[in-house]
Amino acid sequence: MKIFLIDFEKNHFIIEDIDSKDFLFSFEDIKNYTPKKIDKKIQLKKYPLAFNQYKIAFDKVIEEIKKGNTYLLNLTFPTKIETNLSLEEIFYITKAKFKLKYKDKFVCFSPERFIKIENNKIYTYPMKGTIDAKIPNAKEKILNNQKELAEHTMVVDLLRNDLGMVAKNIKVTKFRYIDKIKAGDKELLQVSSEIVGDMPKNWVNYYREILCKLLPAGSISGTPKKKTLDIIKEVEGYDRGFYTGIFGIIDEEKGYLDSAVIIRYVENQNGELVYKSGGGITIDSDSISEYNELIDKVYI
Repeated sequence: MKIFLIDFEKNHFIIEDIDSKDFLFSFEDIKNYTPKKIDKKIQLKKYPLAFNQYKIAFDKVIEEIKKGNTYLLNLTFPTKIETNLSLEEIFYITKAKFKLKYKDKFVCFSPERFIKIENNKIYTYPMKGTIDAKIPNAKEKILNNQKELAEHTMVVDLLRNDLGMVAKNIKVTKFRYIDKIKAGDKELLQVSSEIVGDMPKNWVNYYREILCKLLPAGSISGTPKKKTLDIIKEVEGYDRGFYTGIFGIIDEEKGYLDSAVIIRYVENQNGELVYKSGGGITIDSDSISEYNELIDKVYI
């Protein structure tokens, strides 16, 4: 079994044996570490970019949507943070389906699977739409919100088309189901769907090409993908690096692959910690709400 790591721009494809000391990781039941209890009360200070700076980028995205160049764009920015935790302590203290610490470079605790291939079937689970679980009738509100429905539908459509490049008989087997996730002190409801397709029996021989064809993940880029990526480069003005790339495990003998999107991401930049976060923008998006969501997603 091996572990792999691909950055957002697909410039770096790292693959190492599962026992590499460069990584701490967890894929649900598959992990390479013994849990440690961290007896610290989490301290976290956030220093996000000013709203007026965010608004400039947001307005440019809306302009591009009105021109028909994009319909959904995932707009992200870095936030400087201060915390009493090291990257390793963040890794151990956080709870998520998918966790990774790479050297002393970054840590992520992601709730979002990218693709899973098992028994020659490929699965993906796009996540779009979150709401605070404490809000009265939160589940009904998120599922009946037309803006959230439109955004989620676009991502599902994009990923269904993406899977069609590498698999056959693509089906949306579950549409907009709810998961509960912990976000620091908050509990969030997260909307997901499940898409499934049939893979050729020899897929493991060219799994790298499959991954690169599907990247970057539609949920953290947008649609149409190629033009949206050009706009992202222009409006964000920073290097995402490994943020919104993917990491995963591959067992070539068993024909098994699992992978996750690198979100909920803290990066070490020359001794200072930066948390990268964002959200999907559509024509119905509100700049203040989207700005607040970007900040809310900065949590440990």
